[in-house]
Amino acid sequence: MLGGSHFQIPAIKYAKSAGYHVITADYLPDNPGHKYSDEYYNVSTTDEKKVLQLAEKLKIDGIVSYASDPGAPAAAYVAEKLSLPGNPYESVKILQRKDLFRTFLKDNGFLVPVSASFINVDEAQQFAVERLQCNPIIVKPADSSGSKGVTKHFTIVDFEKSFNDAMSFSLAKIVVIEDFIEKAIYEMDGDGFVWQGKLAFRCFGNQHNDIECNPYVPMGISFPYIQEKPVQQKAHDIIESILTKLNMKLGGLNIEYLTDKNANIYILEIGPRSGGNLIPEVIKLSTGVDLIAYSVDSAVGKDCSDLKMVETEGFYSSYILHAKRDGIVGSITITDEIKPKIIQQNILIKPGDKVNKFNGSNNTLGTFILRFSSQDEMIYYLDRMTNYIFVNVV
Repeated sequence: MLGGSHFQIPAIKYAKSAGYHVITADYLPDNPGHKYSDEYYNVSTTDEKKVLQLAEKLKIDGIVSYASDPGAPAAAYVAEKLSLPGNPYESVKILQRKDLFRTFLKDNGFLVPVSASFINVDEAQQFAVERLQCNPIIVKPADSSGSKGVTKHFTIVDFEKSFNDAMSFSLAKIVVIEDFIEKAIYEMDGDGFVWQGKLAFRCFGNQHNDIECNPYVPMGISFPYIQEKPVQQKAHDIIESILTKLNMKLGGLNIEYLTDKNANIYILEIGPRSGGNLIPEVIKLSTGVDLIAYSVDSAVGKDCSDLKMVETEGFYSSYILHAKRDGIVGSITITDEIKPKIIQQNILIKPGDKVNKFNGSNNTLGTFILRFSSQDEMIYYLDRMTNYIFVNVV
């Protein structure tokens, strides 16, 4: 298991409960997931050769990078080298890197925003000036996760700062600049599972954001997605076509797409791993499908052909506890109005702790799962959740 962060604990716990001998590896020995594994090794999840050496030494039967983009290429690399269940290394790299994915989409005739990648700020600024004559632009790292380092620009003011910020989050030291696409409804954020090249299962949800902190970092995902079913099916078919062209074989996927006012569908990301933000957990409550189990079991060669599409029942969401500014935690407020709707919570902070403004998933302070009586009620609360569950920073 590559990684032992808070969001990776569910997969580690499942693997243990299923009887596997679980080995975790990353460069953060204090990560909470390691206390649930049988063994831990201090090896970076992005160091493909060292991960391979460790895997060979331990004679592993499978490898998973659950809910983590940075480790996905290493998992594919090891699986390919050791003939373990997995996906083509080159395909996983394309999906994990935004610059490579945009190029792939364009070369294969899929709809994609005007986009270019840069290592030099002067060349990037020249491109940005040209594009800003037509559209706002998005500046983002080519390969970070959790929406870290993403900035929207209407003008060239502070562009260099945004470029440098994005560069600081990129392992490949590449920054992507692309046209901003105005979405008609909530951006879709959800998970799927590829089996034998087909999108065997997917569950689409609504992405909710705290505009005051960062409009591109999810603060919650609600299910089911409010979009019309025929449009969702069209998106499904596009995603499956992409997976087929990349010869993807098995495993969890985190998918994001948006639909513009002309009903054009833009596939933003197909992360070659399950989603964070409790997405698989909420999907299990909504559909009964355990994507965590499928992700782990498929990695050791178990048959997943029984996985089928299942419609959601009920109205469930995740919510990420966060701070609106840097400071010290004074208190954590959960209002009486929202308490009956909470079915699971895990608060990671206490009064007196230092916290940072929520500008990336790395600043998650806790997680909640909530159940609502209707979709209208769910959407209402999720869009205003910082009024009901919030951190008081002093």
